[in-house]
Order: sequence, then C-alpha cells, then structure tokens
Amino acid sequence: MLYNVLAVFLGGGLGAVSRYLTGYYMLKYISFNLPFATLCVNIVGCFILGFLYILFISKPDISPALKFALTAGFCGGLTTFSTFSLELFEMIGQQRFAHAFMYLLLSILIGLLAVALGAYLCKVILNLIN
Repeated sequence: MLYNVLAVFLGGGLGAVSRYLTGYYMLKYISFNLPFATLCVNIVGCFILGFLYILFISKPDISPALKFALTAGFCGGLTTFSTFSLELFEMIGQQRFAHAFMYLLLSILIGLLAVALGAYLCKVILNLIN
C-alpha cells in the first residue's frame, strides 16, 4: 500500500509539472481562442491512458505500483478536469457560447478518439513484439 501511495505521489508530481510546463510554453508561443494547453494535456492524457489500459490488460505481471504511478499519478497529475470545467464556466459567463460548446465538444470527442488511438497503437505494438 505504501509503495502504491508513493508511486502515485511521484507520478502525480511529474504529471503536474508536465502540465504546468505545457501551459507555460503554449501561452508563451501559441495564441488561440480556446484554452489550447488544457485541451492538449487532456488529449495526451487520454491517449496515454488508452495505451496503458491495453498494456496492463495484456501484461498483468506489471507492478501495481508502476500502474498507479502512470495512471492515477502521472495521467492524473497531467490531465485536469477542474481547469477544463473552470474554463468552460468562464466562457459561459463571458457569453462565449460558441467557443464553450466547441471546447466541450472537441474535448470529449478528441479525448475519446485519443483513448481509442492509444489502445489501438498498444495492440499493434504488442502484436509486433509477440
């Protein structure tokens, strides 16, 4: 149990730092009408989780601590539902309804696609190495 908690703690720290740096550099170099940094980290997190889901099903002998470090830890620290929700709330408050709807739709649809793509890619890779 303690190893799992430590794994989540370490993975979460790495994920949160990755999210912060993504936001910092995207705001510095990319101008976009939507919260692009949050969208990107959430999509990347979806892709990673889809990949890991298949990997962990296919390789049940992987350490539970590593599983927790990568899923609840890294992906949990990287992705951010609360920031996504706040950004939607602000857009609605500013009466930017079209932007809010587009952000919501893109986040859900591309997120689902990213999970599916990550899962598919993992299956392809596992078939190549087996």
